[in-house]
Amino acid sequence: MAVGNASLLGIGYLILGRRRLFWSAAAVTAVLLWLTYGTAATWAELLLVLWWAAVVAHGLRLARRHPAAGPRRGQRVLALALTVPVLAAAGWVRFDAYGIEDAVAGARADGDCGAAVDAQDGVEFRHRLLAAPVAARGDTVVGACERLDTAGSYLSSGLTGDLDALETGFGRLGAVLGEPGNERTVEAVLTDFLGQLPTEDGCLSVGIADWLRDREDGPKALTGPAAATAARTAPGALVECGDSLMADRRWADARARYQRLLDDHPDDRRADDAREGVRKAGLAIELDRVEDLVRAADGMDSGYCRKPAKYSAAPAYRKGRSGVVFAGDTEYTDKLPGEWRAGTSRAALVVCADEAGAGDVIETCQYRDHDGRIGSVRFNKLSVRVKAYALRTGRLVTDRTVQMDGESCPGILRYFGELPSRMAATPSDGDVRDAFGPVIGR
Repeated sequence: MAVGNASLLGIGYLILGRRRLFWSAAAVTAVLLWLTYGTAATWAELLLVLWWAAVVAHGLRLARRHPAAGPRRGQRVLALALTVPVLAAAGWVRFDAYGIEDAVAGARADGDCGAAVDAQDGVEFRHRLLAAPVAARGDTVVGACERLDTAGSYLSSGLTGDLDALETGFGRLGAVLGEPGNERTVEAVLTDFLGQLPTEDGCLSVGIADWLRDREDGPKALTGPAAATAARTAPGALVECGDSLMADRRWADARARYQRLLDDHPDDRRADDAREGVRKAGLAIELDRVEDLVRAADGMDSGYCRKPAKYSAAPAYRKGRSGVVFAGDTEYTDKLPGEWRAGTSRAALVVCADEAGAGDVIETCQYRDHDGRIGSVRFNKLSVRVKAYALRTGRLVTDRTVQMDGESCPGILRYFGELPSRMAATPSDGDVRDAFGPVIGR
């Protein structure tokens, strides 16, 4: 009877004809098995073991108290035939569950969450019924891996520049790391993320590296590798970012990135590139400023003519061979030959011209007005104040007034109203050239 009860199926009671005990024992066994399955708690499993020992002991006791009613030989064989396979199957299921647990634990120790999840996929209903705590331990590992997978997704979003996602990802890594046994799996996720740095976008990499470097909260196992990666990737990212900003004509931002490399990593092998970047960005800033001032100049009191600036890369002034940028009032400088001009980046002089006024008298002529009266009209040269600045230094090199000859005393004088007493001569392009030529050495 004890052998039959060892199957936990109440077979011993059934052999003795104790049907009530059989059904009662079967019901209790089913409840305990379901409790173990539902809670996956060790205490529930121990309770099931105690119940197994109790029904075996009770069966043995009943057999000893009523030896005449004991089972016959055939019934003993039947009890053994039912109990041995049940116990063997239960033992095999538990052995298999522990094997799966070992595989899961080994994968976690190697930092391989994928292998751990694959191993735990081998757990079936029978394992959860007969080895629930063992199966639950594997579920805990899988749960941690799922959380790490979510953390990895946040970290991947951080690679696009989402620093809030980075904060969330590291927070979740820290939470999983705080649970014993997850050190290698957390390390694997962190290593995978850090291995994707630097990104293809240098400026994005700089932002991420700064965040990693400045983040002090969290376990050393996270902040240490993060800071080391920031130190490794920052120099190259700063140069790449500077180059990208230069391509976008964001000169000041580019110079700041190059200068950061020189300040933070003066011994880096890319320091010479950064110094050259600072130089080029500085020249570009100067050139942009000069061009803006030239565009803003519509007279002597505005733009470049009011506040000259230098462009350090401008060529030195060479008489008769230097290109010029004209600013201010360009009514007459626009008539100068094109070969005198140069783009701002290639010019040596910036020549500012003021509004034309009356110069010296060329001659006086007599004309009859509309009423037939004769009057005198004086024809004057055009007078223009001119300032020339050396573009390389922004310093004034010439401040003079030029006068332009022109056609005077035309045969027919066209005017409105009364006969004017003074009129400006009409300069030809040659007259303009002759007047401005000496200013720029032409």
